[in-house]
Amino acid sequence: MGPNPHTDLAGLTILSQLNEVEGLHIKKDGAWIPITPLPNAFVINVGDMLEIVTNEIYKGVEHRPVLNPNKERLSIATFFKPKRDYYLSPASSLITPQNPVKFKQIGTVADYFKGYFSHQLLGKSYLDTMRLNTKDKEN
Repeated sequence: MGPNPHTDLAGLTILSQLNEVEGLHIKKDGAWIPITPLPNAFVINVGDMLEIVTNEIYKGVEHRPVLNPNKERLSIATFFKPKRDYYLSPASSLITPQNPVKFKQIGTVADYFKGYFSHQLLGKSYLDTMRLNTKDKEN
């Protein structure tokens, strides 16, 4: 993935920043905010799949790694996602007249993987192709 800004494919990402060296930024209100590592703490990122399943109640966090020219950053990421044959769609219990379906019919998690990995990884660009309402493309 390199230094490109992106959201994670998975449902949740749990990140342990082992040596407490700053090197992660998140995008909030159009600005990049550095994340200061806390001792014995995890960073939890919502990913694209959870954004789809929750029909945007939880939004994926756009983030980017940033190189530290003076210190090596050591992190371990764990990704939680549904099984490949799980049908990926907004949960029906979260669809209401006030919160209509916001994503196209996607298919299985495997189908989503195929589309994701064949698309250029840049920000939320692949997830945006799944949206029904184009005005919701920006965070």
